[in-house]
Amino acid sequence: MTSWLNRMSGRTRYMVCRIMIHLAGDEIAPLLGLLNEKGREAIDAEGDLQVLGEGLVEICQNLLQMNLYWFSVANEGDVLWKEEEAGNYVTELFTDSAQRYLSEPNYGKPVGENESFSIPITHNLVVMITIAATGETPALETSLGDREGLEDALKAIINLHYQGRLEAIQVQFSPAQFGDELTNDQLLLNFPELVPL
Repeated sequence: MTSWLNRMSGRTRYMVCRIMIHLAGDEIAPLLGLLNEKGREAIDAEGDLQVLGEGLVEICQNLLQMNLYWFSVANEGDVLWKEEEAGNYVTELFTDSAQRYLSEPNYGKPVGENESFSIPITHNLVVMITIAATGETPALETSLGDREGLEDALKAIINLHYQGRLEAIQVQFSPAQFGDELTNDQLLLNFPELVPL
């Protein structure tokens, strides 16, 4: 009924949300590799929403497969009726995510000759997914306080891509590259909103 009313009034409903997923354990390093790979692909695609969406689907599928390592989660969002306001909110969430500890990868930095190939492996990884989509998405418009809710949310993001409803996609992560480590203290300081699952 709501969708019908939206079409009748000529207004588009924009849902903007950010999900933060904290994974913990010795086996999370491969996900960091995938995140960096998809980040490079996104840069090469110069913002092509189809390419970004395909990368997001792969990230969400990997997160679903790694559900044993989900430790805590946080989410926030809003519903807006103007495209400009939705865009501004996406930018606000992106900027906030970028200011989190070690959330900026350095894709252009070459590995130095004298750098060690033995790098520490982080035991904490926070993935921050920010999206804007048209219409209603109940699985993303609720508090994600349990594993089932998070699973439904990740599946909903995948469906939004295949339905062609995504308007903006941003994925950030901390730490952003191999060799950096996100300690428990840094996690508490920089991601205080995370709630244990």
